Amino acid sequence: MNGTDIIKRARAGDRQAFAQLYLSYKDRLFRYAYFKLGSVQDAQDAVGNCVAEAYAGIAQLKSEKAFQSWLFKIMYRECCRIYTERTLRGDEQSLTDTDIAENSALHLAPELEEALSILSDEDRDIVLLSVVSGYKTREIAEMLRLNHATVRSKLSRALAKMKDFLE
Repeated sequence: MNGTDIIKRARAGDRQAFAQLYLSYKDRLFRYAYFKLGSVQDAQDAVGNCVAEAYAGIAQLKSEKAFQSWLFKIMYRECCRIYTERTLRGDEQSLTDTDIAENSALHLAPELEEALSILSDEDRDIVLLSVVSGYKTREIAEMLRLNHATVRSKLSRALAKMKDFLE
């Protein structure tokens, strides 16, 4: 069974089909949220909230082909919500020893974290979606509602800026 069939079944209310979709996307969702938010707990919360919202709204999805970008738009909004909420509370989020130990494979070298931090939010999102989550520039353009050529050039400039910073 292909992805489109699974999405159709999930849209029709099949819980097992939605569970299959979750299993297919959970790692990419978590990696994106983790690098965006910098916390295992916040990333887990973001994924949980994203999946709950997706499950509640999948019947309204207009096209199976739009599922991936629709799902990541939900994740993007959820990460922005958590980040804003954390900022308003005045929380300074930093990785704890537990975060690093539990997810050492996800932890970036401090130099790369610093290089990411010099980018604008939009450029950082583009780099994370491309490099960490593995999306193509066309998919990122659709998710962020940007022109494909704009995403390509922003990604290229952001990576060059990071390279210059690291050298």
